[in-house]
Amino acid sequence: MKNYVEPGNTITVPAPAGGVTSGQPVAVGSLRGFAAATAAEGEDVAIVRAGVFTVTKEAGTAWSVGDKVYLKSGGTEFNKTASGNTLFGFATAAAASADTTGEICLGDTL
Repeated sequence: MKNYVEPGNTITVPAPAGGVTSGQPVAVGSLRGFAAATAAEGEDVAIVRAGVFTVTKEAGTAWSVGDKVYLKSGGTEFNKTASGNTLFGFATAAAASADTTGEICLGDTL
């Protein structure tokens, strides 16, 4: 196919304000992913856009499989609160409210 460019599982974007460290969640416009490397603000960084990732979970809320999971505004923690936060993925495993990590799936469903 002439217009096919790439699979899109990894996309290169400019690192957002403050830069990023490897494994950090990254939201640039409507693109969501996890930094594949450390990069200073404005530098090109590859973000991984597909797969299942272990993330830091905000304490106090339980997750069920399939729950929408949001990146907390201005941070690197995830929760289930839509208001003021960025939809990032879906829980792939249950997590108790006391758990500090959870698993989320990224993909084309966002």
